[in-house]
Amino acid sequence: MQAEAHTETLKGSCHCKAVRFEVKTPVVPAARCNCSLCRRKGALMSPPFARDQLTVTQGEDALTLYQFNTRVARHFFCKHCGIYPFHQTRKDAALWRVNIGCLEGIDPYTLDAGLSDGASLSVVEDA
Repeated sequence: MQAEAHTETLKGSCHCKAVRFEVKTPVVPAARCNCSLCRRKGALMSPPFARDQLTVTQGEDALTLYQFNTRVARHFFCKHCGIYPFHQTRKDAALWRVNIGCLEGIDPYTLDAGLSDGASLSVVEDA
């Protein structure tokens, strides 16, 4: 499915499907982040959305939290398969982003991606 700038409810999951969620967000404009964590995980992220647009429908207990640097951003991973499905942003803690690769029916390789400059928000070197 080619993604469009819609805001219908999308379904997603981690790789092992222990964590399942629904989110109401467009998928474009998609973005990659250049902070040290995002460079390493290589995920393509949705545009930012409000937390109330995300519902974990299964496996909230399978999520683990990772924070670093300023400890504002909250990166969630499945503790079974290690996949990152979504995070709370560092630039604005009221906003979240979802890993487009975790969404059903969306091919992240068909999307153009901009750059989110997370590296400039770092308070430590190479973060």
